[in-house]
Amino acid sequence: MESILTNRPALAAEVEKVAETAGYLWQKGWAERNGGNITINITEYVDDAVRQLPPISDVMPIGVTLPFLHGCYFYCKGTNRRMRDLARRPMDNGAVIRILDDCASYVIIADRPVLPTSELPSHLSVHNYLLSVGSPYRASLHTHPIELVAMSHNRRFLEKDVATELLWSMIPETKAFCPRGLGIVPYQLPGSVELAEATIRELSDYDVVMWEKHGVFAVDTDITAAFDQVDVLNKSALIYMAARNMGFEPEGMSREQMRGLTEAFGLPK
Repeated sequence: MESILTNRPALAAEVEKVAETAGYLWQKGWAERNGGNITINITEYVDDAVRQLPPISDVMPIGVTLPFLHGCYFYCKGTNRRMRDLARRPMDNGAVIRILDDCASYVIIADRPVLPTSELPSHLSVHNYLLSVGSPYRASLHTHPIELVAMSHNRRFLEKDVATELLWSMIPETKAFCPRGLGIVPYQLPGSVELAEATIRELSDYDVVMWEKHGVFAVDTDITAAFDQVDVLNKSALIYMAARNMGFEPEGMSREQMRGLTEAFGLPK
């Protein structure tokens, strides 16, 4: 069977980015077993031939009505699929889905009837929000970065912007490459509507959101950029913990140094 990626280089390139990112997540230890999820909006890469493809699944409910997803297509990691397998065979471990006209259901159209992530309602709710506000972001990533999750077990770091200020202060690149910082969502049941709603509220101010004692959720223009934001934040967490393990509290950049960085690079204040 011919893949949906055949003779569609732009679409193939986006899926290849997903595969590459999935490999990084596994190598870093951020994607144990089938942990983590990736969903990308591929609508702009879909041609008329793809729009005419027959479904290879039954009609399946999303569980919520998402009007801004009318006419949209997504590539999604499959449920119970491992990131390490997705990295090697993305079309055997993920699915391309079409949102139906009711904006409350979908069908799988390629390449195989791999069921999308069980957290699909949460991911699609976020994409619906992004489209509703005219965001250029088309990728969402959920993963379990070890050091950031460890920090979420300390109540101090769950206070608004405490972790953001600390992580920004560890190394200049963190604010430069994650300029909106880290939002915080208190613990909610994984995959729940409450978790999705709380995440969407935080995404009005942040591009990366910490789920207490669970992981992070990041959005950006593509999956590589979303990964990069998590990567730089976790590097700062590693620097902080390395200093603590050496027996001292790192002083971090001063507020004056942070202001200078913000002004020099035109970063959000």
